[in-house]
Amino acid sequence: MQNNFHEFKARNIQGNEISMEVFKGKAVLVVNTASKCGLTPQYEGLEKLYKEYKNKGLVILGFPCNQFGNQEPGSEKDIQENCLINYGVSFPMFSKVDVNGKNAHPIFKYLKKEKGGILGGKIKWNFTKFLIDQEGKPVKRFAPTIKPEKIVSDIDKILKN
Repeated sequence: MQNNFHEFKARNIQGNEISMEVFKGKAVLVVNTASKCGLTPQYEGLEKLYKEYKNKGLVILGFPCNQFGNQEPGSEKDIQENCLINYGVSFPMFSKVDVNGKNAHPIFKYLKKEKGGILGGKIKWNFTKFLIDQEGKPVKRFAPTIKPEKIVSDIDKILKN
């Protein structure tokens, strides 16, 4: 069982396997996303955060998920186009994953174990966010309704350490 975020791998939306080790030394915000959700406009806030903080050491990783109300039904190509056309997303996006249940992606199994939420080991909805420090340790979990601009002080704290 992995004990650090950097020990995991995931397929990016282009289908290439990426080791999370490439993000060592950066603060990472992992978000499960969806294109047809009431919270989808958060892509805009996430992109703004990414543009503002990427040169200061933050990377945002989007993981599309179709487990909540069938709100990410499209193909990887559809997801990519929607993110780019509607929200100008430039942060790394990954292949569609499950975040709950027996087929949950190992990254989300790990994050839920490290930072259980109100529902314990479950993710409640799209746009749950996990903030991970430069060493690969999850430090905070944010509910889906917490807008990206509301977590700036937490990001600042990690980047100052």
